[in-house]
Formats: sequence, structure tokens, C-alpha cells
Amino acid sequence: MGSVVVAFLAAFVQVSQGSYPTPLGVTYDVLTDPAILFDPAVWLAIFTGGDFPDTLSQSAVIIWSLRMPRVFIAALVGINLSISGAVFQAVTRNELASPYILGVSGGAGLAVLITLVFFAGATYVLPFAAAAGGLIAFALVYLIAWQGGTNPVRLVLAGVVVATVFQSLQTGLFYFLDSNAAVKTAIAWTTGSLTGVGWPQFRLAIVPTLIVVPVLLLASRHLNVLLLGEETARSLGMPVEYVRLGLSTLAILAAATAVAVAGLVGFVGLVVPHAARTIVGSDYRRLVVGSLFLGPALVLVADVIARLALMPIQVPVGVVTGIIGGPYFLYLMRRHGDFSEF
Repeated sequence: MGSVVVAFLAAFVQVSQGSYPTPLGVTYDVLTDPAILFDPAVWLAIFTGGDFPDTLSQSAVIIWSLRMPRVFIAALVGINLSISGAVFQAVTRNELASPYILGVSGGAGLAVLITLVFFAGATYVLPFAAAAGGLIAFALVYLIAWQGGTNPVRLVLAGVVVATVFQSLQTGLFYFLDSNAAVKTAIAWTTGSLTGVGWPQFRLAIVPTLIVVPVLLLASRHLNVLLLGEETARSLGMPVEYVRLGLSTLAILAAATAVAVAGLVGFVGLVVPHAARTIVGSDYRRLVVGSLFLGPALVLVADVIARLALMPIQVPVGVVTGIIGGPYFLYLMRRHGDFSEF
């Protein structure tokens, strides 16, 4: 409940503040106005990309066309990264795992930089390039780890190898960027940013999210079984390799969805499952649900700080999540000593 309150407060601050500040009372009226909430033309504009009705006030247009999509996308990013991290921590039985443990960040970042270097004018394909790069990286990791099957240790080691190689290639490609604008775009993608996002990015992210989240909620029992170990899981009749591959694919799809609209937002997938675990316990039937609520709250708060703290300068949201997530993770290490105690 607390994370829901925090998320709503952060969203309210986000849509009311900016270069064109909206009084809190006006913001509340716009967000609760039935004439807007139940207007089919408004929802048609959101889901099809059409124009918002001319009857909307200037404040309503600014809130609904410019600021609300950023709120929704931040929530979707938090959802996808947090449940992806929770799944990877179960699949690899490694509580230091995150959505990027299997190299998805390196693959996505490399694909984005290749697009910027060799197809500079095709910025509209960056989201698809990021998603494709993450999925290709996952395929490489699984191929490297496969030896008549996989195990958590080989998956983690293969992920580290692929991520290291891809990140080195990313660094090399920075030297081929020929303009400051391209460099800034690359930095925004590789650090994670929600600057400039709109309803098109929301439409891109909502479909895979609506597919992945229900399936992972239904599969939470299988995550609990995987945590018992491969031998125990097989003795209970689980086809471990197929389940691990299927769940990993869903987690990669969730992470790639977040990367496709916001770039490489760090620490969310690592920290949120741990925070949820301290609140709801280790049962994945509750842990996945807890991550669904904590993830959006973290990203929304971080994005408010990123957009408003140094206004008019906007800091990449990934920088803020790192500043928040790093100390919190150190706190968890000091508190628990050994992650096996979780």
C-alpha cells in the first residue's frame, strides 16, 4: 500500500510541475474530470496516435499529451525491470542477478550505438534495435552456456562474458559518433532516460507488458520450485530446461521492453526484488506481486528527481536509480551480511 501511495504522489508531482507549472488544484481537476476520463476521443488519441480533442484546456493538453505518457512509461519500465530481475534471481538461483546478468544491457546498448553510428537518421528504429539487441545477447548467452543442458552457474558466467564483450564494443563505437547530438542520444540510451517519451512509446511497451505480467504471475509456482534446485525440481516432474528457457525468455522480453522505451535503467531489477523480499518474504507468488508495486514507485520517484531537481537540466533517470539503488543495496549487504540468508 505504501508503494502505491508513493507512486501516486510522485505521478501527481510529475504532471503538475515543469517549465509550465500547473497549480495543484488545476492538476487535480484535470486528472479527475469525468469529461476527460470518459471521453472516447481522449482514449482514442492515446491508443491510436490521433489528436486530442480541441475542447481540452491548455493545462489539460499539457498534462495529458506531454506529462502523463512519461508517468505511464516510467511505471511500465519499473514493472518490467523489477519482475525481470525477480525471475532472473530465481532462474539463476543468484540473488545478485538482474535483468542484465544475461547480457541484455550490453546487447541492447551495442545495437543502439550501431544504429546511431551507421544509420544516424533512423532514430525511429532505436527502440526496436534495443529490443533486438537484448534478445540476440540472450540467445548468445544460452548458446554458450549450453552443454547438453544449462545450469545457473554457466548462465551467469556466460552472461558476464557476453556483457563484457558487448560493453567493450560499445565503448569503441563511441569514437565513431560524429556529432554532439549523436553522443548525447547515445549517452541517454546507455544511461537510461525518459526525456522526450510520449504515447508512441507507451503503445510500444503496453502490449508486451500485458502479455508478460499475467504469465509470470501464473508461473510464480514454477519459480518457487526452481529455487529448490535442479534435482528436486526434476523429482517433482518439472522439465527444468524448458521451464528455465521459457521463464528466461519472458524475463528478457520484459527487460527488452523497458530498454526499448527508456534505455538502460540500472539497479531497478537488482534492488526491487530484494526490497520486496524483505517485505513479503521469499514466496514468489507474493514476491512477483510485490515487485509489480515497488518497481513503478522507484522509477517514478527517480524520474521526478531526474526531471525537476536541476531544472531546466534533465538528468537521465538511470543516474538517479543508480544513486538511489547503490546505497540501498549496500544497506542490504550490511543488514543481511550473507545473501543466502534471504
